[in-house]
Amino acid sequence: MKKRFIDSVSSFITKYNDYSDLDLKKINYGIEGLYLTLTKTIVIMILAIILNIFKEVLLIIIVFNIIRYCGFGFHAEKSYQCLIYSIINFILLPLFFLKVNFSLNTYLAISIVSIITYIIFSPADTIKRPLPNKKKRIIRKLLTTFLGLICLFLIIYFNNVKVSSILVCSMVIEAIAICPLTYFIFGQPYNNYKKLNRA
Repeated sequence: MKKRFIDSVSSFITKYNDYSDLDLKKINYGIEGLYLTLTKTIVIMILAIILNIFKEVLLIIIVFNIIRYCGFGFHAEKSYQCLIYSIINFILLPLFFLKVNFSLNTYLAISIVSIITYIIFSPADTIKRPLPNKKKRIIRKLLTTFLGLICLFLIIYFNNVKVSSILVCSMVIEAIAICPLTYFIFGQPYNNYKKLNRA
């Protein structure tokens, strides 16, 4: 089904224009990303509605995507991997953080660990989207860390269990996404820009 969707959308886009092989690869990559995002989002939202955590999951996804925009991170190659990874991150983790009432100090400790992870590992590229430009990698690292610090400030400012749960969960999901262990578990290469620079 995924291949049929990608082929039909790609055929529609390329029907009246000529594209280079590189452009076609980029188009197909974008379409594949759209397909995976749509299918997993539908499943996640249905589960969130069933579990009565729809609003919280929606906010977690929004905050996470803001951080991910700068920090990048793991992208599953196969649909079933993407779905499993998404259910763990956007259903099981939110359930855990929303059901367990941690102290403010615990939220702060988890946030600080996440920020340290951002400093060490962000931005984390993928094999299809390496980040060879050193200056851009540094800027993205700084922005990711800055966003983590904003979340930390908001946790302190609001001192509210639900707000803290949403922010901490979002931060943890991004920390998981950029961790080399996540790439290893799913059998994907890490620091792909190094291979590109050696080529």
